[in-house]
Amino acid sequence: MIFEASDFVFRVPSVVSRARRVLIKPCATHPLPYPVTTSVEMLSSIISSIRRVSDADILLLEGTPGGMPTRPIFQALGYNFPRVLSVDVRDCIYVEVDNPLPKPFAVPTFWVPNIVLSSDYLITVAPLKTYNGTGSFSIMNLLSLLPVSKYRREGTRGWEALYSLGIDKVLADLYFTLPFDMGIVEARKKFAVREEPGEGEVEEFDKVFIGEPYEADREAAEALGLRIGYLELIRAAKKELEA
Repeated sequence: MIFEASDFVFRVPSVVSRARRVLIKPCATHPLPYPVTTSVEMLSSIISSIRRVSDADILLLEGTPGGMPTRPIFQALGYNFPRVLSVDVRDCIYVEVDNPLPKPFAVPTFWVPNIVLSSDYLITVAPLKTYNGTGSFSIMNLLSLLPVSKYRREGTRGWEALYSLGIDKVLADLYFTLPFDMGIVEARKKFAVREEPGEGEVEEFDKVFIGEPYEADREAAEALGLRIGYLELIRAAKKELEA
């Protein structure tokens, strides 16, 4: 679904009322405010809506490209919500999870924080970013759930071992392996990234895209007129699974 940001009021699905643990994956790999990262206002809206229907445990889970701690970043961004537990990916126990696709695009198994698997409802929320003619939305946001220690090449930072396989293929595999329930693309502004994560052009956009992660990302891509590789691969895999 597409909303005008100025009129947007977040309401969680009724199924959340039965959840014991809700995990929110923000985009918070750098200590720079929206539109580089997920805004405090969006997270506050999500958390408040959950609290109106449920006393479930609410977790914020994030990792960083260089394996640096997330706590200082969360503090810099103002992610200080009562009764919400902030969790660093590097502090989690990792579980190797099979890719359910009969023919994985690139990665047959992923190392995943066990806290993801023990959560009842999963939300990924990310700002609207573009770079080099492609986009970074709610599914791309899942990449920093993967422990850098498992995917970092010697002498490098981040997930270079995965990028070398073709990041669109990796993201398509990750989408099917980590079945997040909801994707939110916070598009009050559009951020066109240059070379550095915090540098780029910012434009007013006044939209919020929300739904199942593939659908939210697809609508965001269509609104921008972009063809995005991982969305094309996911669509093709969905057709094969349906057949």
